[in-house]
Amino acid sequence: MTRDILDVARSLMIRRQFGKAVRLLEGRSNIYSRNFDYNLLLATANLYLGDVGEASRYFQQARNIKLTDTNLLLGQAALFLRRGDTDRALTYYLEILENDPGNKIATEAMDFIRYKGDFNTICRWTDTGRIEQFYPPLGVNVYRIAGIFFPVVACILGIVLAFSVMGKHKVNFENRADLSSLVLSVSERQNLQEKDMSPGSFAYILSAGQIKDSYEKAQMYFQNYRDNMAQIEINRLLNSNASVFVKQKANILMGYLEEPGFDTIKDSPSYKQVQAESRLYLDCWVVWSGRISNVKQTETQYSCDLLVGYENMETLEGIVPVHFAVPPVLENEKPVKILAKIKSADGKLLLEGRAVYQSVQ
Repeated sequence: MTRDILDVARSLMIRRQFGKAVRLLEGRSNIYSRNFDYNLLLATANLYLGDVGEASRYFQQARNIKLTDTNLLLGQAALFLRRGDTDRALTYYLEILENDPGNKIATEAMDFIRYKGDFNTICRWTDTGRIEQFYPPLGVNVYRIAGIFFPVVACILGIVLAFSVMGKHKVNFENRADLSSLVLSVSERQNLQEKDMSPGSFAYILSAGQIKDSYEKAQMYFQNYRDNMAQIEINRLLNSNASVFVKQKANILMGYLEEPGFDTIKDSPSYKQVQAESRLYLDCWVVWSGRISNVKQTETQYSCDLLVGYENMETLEGIVPVHFAVPPVLENEKPVKILAKIKSADGKLLLEGRAVYQSVQ
């Protein structure tokens, strides 16, 4: 039986795939924009991603439809708590307890505010993610439980198998995805390099061994959830003298890479690295901090310049244009961290912004 988009989004959020849930829901705004559950789901997903501006916007839209929903009030209380506005947060928690006496999250949040709710502790809990225990609940992640139970069983069976074959075969207990279709054939391994080696055709001239090594690294990094490192190896191959077959399979592998959040991004390259060899980092994700200037905003678009490294107004590493498909909520005078994807236009570096974070301080 076909499930509607809201059910699919809930399932993704239970699996903690918030970025996928947001993209899915945003693609149905023309249908669900006045739906309470739709706005609440989008707000909650953005809250877990750390995009407090978008979370605030969707919580407010949900509140315009329904005022007293417990998860709505928990979400809005969490926003105030993150900012250190404990008085406003307490107002929401008291309203929750009035409508839902004994609510465990509201009770624990009030105890936190009473005994530990100083500004520095709130900042630390926000930074480490511990603050999420006061967010609207997502339900039990049955996939994670299964991910613990079944690998344990698989490990036991694998150990038995390993002993039975006297260690002759290497056992692979866990893979992120089945990449068997991307294994290079014998013919492809014998023809790893492009035949046409016209001068200036490729940014990187690689030996057959280097092409093979780069392709295998890309798959290894992907399986280890290091998508940025995988993207770098893919870019190296796409800009090299690798054969068309290798490039086709590298492109397919690129389609497996996922969008990270502030709490999941790995191997974020520095501004200096990207400037030195930008083609190698295209489509990688970064978290860069600084301040914003030259803001241009309409109802549907937002662009600005990010002054990279200038958060303390001391060292300016560079200036990069940033574009957001969905306008974020930003305080222009405060430092900012931006989660974005590296792109280029007319040979110039730019960022496709995905989420922003500004300290409550």
